[in-house]
Amino acid sequence: MTARTLYFVWGGIFTDSTWQELEAGTEQCFGPYHDAATAERVWRDETRRMVDTAQHRLFVLEVPRPAGEAAA
Repeated sequence: MTARTLYFVWGGIFTDSTWQELEAGTEQCFGPYHDAATAERVWRDETRRMVDTAQHRLFVLEVPRPAGEAAA
């Protein structure tokens, strides 16, 4: 069966605890990954690197594969 979903890890250092706006230049994006387990492992590893920065957050995003693209 062809995977129909891609996973990305996205985030950075946010300006405040509403988690709506990133500080300029702190954006991070990892991926795409073809399974949630790999994305979650990257999320966990990268989050641990910034554990002392309270405003740092990363999220695992699930994105539908664009139409017409076959899985690798």
